Amino acid sequence: MNASAPHAVAHEPLLRRTHVRYHVEHTTTYTYSEPVPVCHNEIHLVPRALPRQRVLGNAITVKPQPASLSTHTDAFGNTVGYFSIQEAHEQLTVASSSSVEVITPGPWEMLPARNWELLRDDLERAPGPDALQAKQFRFESPLVRTLEPLASWAAESFPTGRPWADAVVELTHRIFRDFVYDPTATTTSTPVEEVFRLRRGVCQDFAHLQIACLRSLGLAARYISGYIANTRVPGERELVGADASHAWLSVWGGEAGWLDLDPTNDCVPGNQHVTLGWGRDYADVCPIKGVYVGGGSHSMDVAVHVRALDSEWNTP
Repeated sequence: MNASAPHAVAHEPLLRRTHVRYHVEHTTTYTYSEPVPVCHNEIHLVPRALPRQRVLGNAITVKPQPASLSTHTDAFGNTVGYFSIQEAHEQLTVASSSSVEVITPGPWEMLPARNWELLRDDLERAPGPDALQAKQFRFESPLVRTLEPLASWAAESFPTGRPWADAVVELTHRIFRDFVYDPTATTTSTPVEEVFRLRRGVCQDFAHLQIACLRSLGLAARYISGYIANTRVPGERELVGADASHAWLSVWGGEAGWLDLDPTNDCVPGNQHVTLGWGRDYADVCPIKGVYVGGGSHSMDVAVHVRALDSEWNTP
């Protein structure tokens, strides 16, 4: 591969509008073999309000009715919900209904072409709250280790003096090219080094892997949880990750801000990615997690539906 130029096909297929509105339904149902007398849960199911994403509405429904339901904003700026159920139940359903508007970004090729080493070194001493927030995403986290083999593998895309955005886009393509999407290969706790050895996994694994590569080189990268609107764009391939929670990542570009990257789909996200939240890794933004008493064995069913609200969405 030519290391002096970015991979040519690195844009998400765009719906032919500058603003696209979506309705998102995310329903999780737990079924237990024995009654659960009490449970406590934390949820990340409210989309973020961003310069490129406007939240038009959100409603959370929990059945059975919780004894308490509250929200707060975490250290990363995400909306986090907490609820407790204190009556015996054999089924728990958590549903989030959201409407959002996503604004199409400008082309990533227009970002400032600073060389990646200067970007890395400047972050060490950069002032201001934005840089301070970015610095926390340079370090290891519970599910993302920095490793020399990952730095060595990623270095092929980061020769001396290369513009940072060109390098990270090519790294995105290499993960897409060299790794196989395989839902049976990993679990939510599979270590990054095992994903690297297997050369297969799912969106969470590929996001963790690219984050680990970037942090191993000294760059700041964060994990993003959200959804894909897998609406078919004429002449373009379909995106992987619809009808489920999806994961991608974002890398800090200094004065250029954050650049999103989706290694599962080999693209720079445009207007078909809906952002829920971000953190150091999956553990910071898991859609639902909690503890319960009793219950015996259990099963979980997750249904995600993302629907474009604009009837003329695919008009050239």
